[in-house]
Amino acid sequence: MRIKYKIILLIWLLAVQWVQPQTTMHPVWQSSLVSVNTDGEISYITDKEGNTLPDFSRVGYHHGEKSIPSYPIVKIIKPVEGDNWENIQKTIDEISASCPDEHGHRGTILLCRGDYRVSKSIVISTGGIILKGEGDNINETRIIATGRQKYPLIEIKGNGKYEEVIGSRVKITDQFVPVGSHSFRVTSAGQFKVGDRIILFRPGTPQWIEAIRMNQIIERPGTRQWKAEDYNLAFEREITGIEGSCIFIDNPVVMQMEEQFGGGEIYKYRFYGRIHEVGVSDMYLESEYQNDEDTDHGWIAVQLENAENCWVKNITTINFGYSAVSCERFAKNITVSDARCFDPKSPITGGMRYSFNNNGQQNLFMNCLSRNGRHDYVTGARVCGPNVFYNCISINAFSDIGPHHRWATGTLYDNVVTDREINIQDRGNMGSGHGWAGVTQVLWNCRAGRAAVQKPWASGNNYNIGMKGNHYPGHFTDREDGFWEGLNKDNLVPHSLYQTQLQARRKVK
Repeated sequence: MRIKYKIILLIWLLAVQWVQPQTTMHPVWQSSLVSVNTDGEISYITDKEGNTLPDFSRVGYHHGEKSIPSYPIVKIIKPVEGDNWENIQKTIDEISASCPDEHGHRGTILLCRGDYRVSKSIVISTGGIILKGEGDNINETRIIATGRQKYPLIEIKGNGKYEEVIGSRVKITDQFVPVGSHSFRVTSAGQFKVGDRIILFRPGTPQWIEAIRMNQIIERPGTRQWKAEDYNLAFEREITGIEGSCIFIDNPVVMQMEEQFGGGEIYKYRFYGRIHEVGVSDMYLESEYQNDEDTDHGWIAVQLENAENCWVKNITTINFGYSAVSCERFAKNITVSDARCFDPKSPITGGMRYSFNNNGQQNLFMNCLSRNGRHDYVTGARVCGPNVFYNCISINAFSDIGPHHRWATGTLYDNVVTDREINIQDRGNMGSGHGWAGVTQVLWNCRAGRAAVQKPWASGNNYNIGMKGNHYPGHFTDREDGFWEGLNKDNLVPHSLYQTQLQARRKVK
């Protein structure tokens, strides 16, 4: 085993050892919100409004219902002297022109062991292409971003955006739809059928902005008060059943839908141009840089946008300015697993070092490791859940983990460990007016130096269950705590909410 890989493995093992719960002579316990019987069946306990913790299991590649595939190698690439960009991009474009099989796959491109210097973005804009190396050690398949500009090294990107099917929009008639729900009633269900893709639409309204007091942010230079029209949330869902005027959906409601704040609507949609079945795996990705605060070099190792049912697996990244993997707004059902983000090179300040960044929907980040980042496992503004960060570790972080700003909804942080902070709070005038970072944010069996978990003024709650660490009142100490349970208490059962929900769903099938 090579020396550098030994060092990485040692860091990982030490971190995992720190994560392990101390189980000696302490009884197991279950949350008052979730119970699991000996058969693995889950029961959810409602709060006084009818909300429950949502089922987070239908995230990642094909909602976790399919394993990440392995397809035959159709092209082999070996490194060449100088810039390798044309050699790699030409091969991708050649395979992109071929016909996919019945599953949408075109084949695997193998990058053999060696160093590939690349001056600009490698772009995959057609579905069904897998870019695979021969390992993520520095001495295996190593791609080096050499360009002197801010750019993603590997870009998985379709085109377009979702389009509403005109005439399909109907109003939800329930006065209140609680978090965790998989059904609701509408004015008319006649134009819908099982399998339809719909947008579950929750409008932003002035009444809601007033209720959460985001038109009252204490101003400083650059502060922006929230505007209702910026908070129209569009959750992608699929219809699984129809009974009269009642619609059943695959993924749960992750934010209360209340008549007093505009209620909700659904409509059918199409998304032409979104690509599917693209994978990147088994590579060491590196950026050249000039100094520790350089901002003109490889910025993101792998970026995904307008992509669905794709994956990034078994990669090590080092020295990128922003992130190892960034899922943008229209990246959906992406699995990022066994990925490492080491030693970013950029200023330690706002907008830098977001090691694993998610702005999309129904995405899964699991078994990831970061070192010397800032916001290592993070969501941005108006992120529509569910999304999951599971079994992830942050070492020597310079800032906190959690929803970063402007109302992310429905994120599970499950067995996430950091030597710094995990925060879910009103961030007020931080940045340009970050305000309430999110709702239905769930910390489950996490470890942190300290954590703030606060309850928004309206529209739901945030949860911290079974955390090891210190309670932190937050940036604003007069905000109400969210739901806290079992602080520094050993042996929470189930150990992982995500894994238990996933296994329970599979068992039902």
